[in-house]
Amino acid sequence: MIRLDNISKSYVTNRSSIDALKGVTLEVKKGEIFGVIGYSGAGKSTLIRCVNLLEKPSKGKVFVDGLELTSLSSKKLLASRRKIGMIFQGFNLLKTATVYDNIAIPLRLTGVSKSEIGARVDKYLEIVGLSDKKDAYPSQLSGGQKQRVAIARALSNEPSVLLSDEATSALDPDTTEAILELLLKINDELGITILLITHEMHVIQKVCDRVAVMENGEVVEQGLTKDVFTSPSHPTTKKFVNSIFNHQLTNELLENLGDNGEIVSLKFLGHSSKDPALAVVSKKFDVYPNILSGNITQLKEHPFGSLLVHIKGEESEVQRAIQYLKEQNIQVEGAGHHVKNNKRIS
Repeated sequence: MIRLDNISKSYVTNRSSIDALKGVTLEVKKGEIFGVIGYSGAGKSTLIRCVNLLEKPSKGKVFVDGLELTSLSSKKLLASRRKIGMIFQGFNLLKTATVYDNIAIPLRLTGVSKSEIGARVDKYLEIVGLSDKKDAYPSQLSGGQKQRVAIARALSNEPSVLLSDEATSALDPDTTEAILELLLKINDELGITILLITHEMHVIQKVCDRVAVMENGEVVEQGLTKDVFTSPSHPTTKKFVNSIFNHQLTNELLENLGDNGEIVSLKFLGHSSKDPALAVVSKKFDVYPNILSGNITQLKEHPFGSLLVHIKGEESEVQRAIQYLKEQNIQVEGAGHHVKNNKRIS
C-alpha cells in the first residue's frame, strides 16, 4: 500500500546541509497499522510528510496504492493526496467554524455535492462518537474531542491511507487510550491502512502490527512489533524496550541475596507467560528462584512480560535451570554474572 524506496531528504542552509533522511526503505502493507518510533530529531516527521509529498524527497521514490507519487504532475498529485488522510498533533481546526463546517469546508473545496457532504459529515461524526457536537465550536471541545473532529475530517475524503503525525502526544493518558481504540476501530471496520509516527512506546504496543525504529534519519530496525520488541538488536530499540521494564536493584537488596546464584532477566511472549516455568525449575533442579521485580504489558494482541529473578543454587544447577528456561522459549539475559555484579538489569 505504501512503499518508500531509498528515500533521502536534505535541507540546505547558507552554510551547511542537514540530512534529515538517509536512504530509508520500508513498506506498509494494505490494511495494517505500521508504526515508526524514534526520539526527537530521528527524522520521523520528515518521513511521514514525504509519504504525501508535503515534503518532497531529495532522492528516492514514493509509492502509494501502486502509484508513484514522486513522478506525478502537481495536478495529479493534488488528486492523489485526497486518498491520503492525515491527522496532526495540533488538530488544525478552524476556530471560527463549527464542527460540521470544519469537516464540510474541505469537501466543498473539492467539489463534493451538498447532499453528499451532509451524508459524509454525519457518517464520520458517528464513527468518532461526536454526532451530538455537530454545531459546537472548537473552543467548546476537549482536546480529545478536537482530535476526533480532526480524524472525522481526515476520513471524510474516504482515503485508503491514514497518516498520523504524533496525533496523541498532546493528550492525557486516558484520552490517548480512547484515540488509540478509535484508530483500531477505523482500521478494523473501514479497512484503512494506517501509518503513524510516535516517540511513545505505549502507542506502538497498543495498535501496531509492525514497527520501524529510526535514529539519525535512518531506519535501524524494523519488523513485526512482537519480534522487534521481544528480540531487539539495535541499542536504540533496546533502549525503548528497557523503558517498559526498568528493573532497579538497591545495594541493600543485593547484599541480602548473598553470594550464591545469579540474577537473570526473563522475557516471555504470549503463551509462555501462562506456563509455570519457574515453579517447574524449582522442582526439576536444585535451585531456588526468587522474583525480584516483574511486569507484564501488551503488544497489541500478545502479552509481553519481563521478570528479574535471582536463581539461587550451585553454578552447575543454575546453568542447567537457565538452559531449561531457554528451551521453553523464554529469553534469558544476564546469565554468567554473579549476583554482586548485578545492580541493574532492564
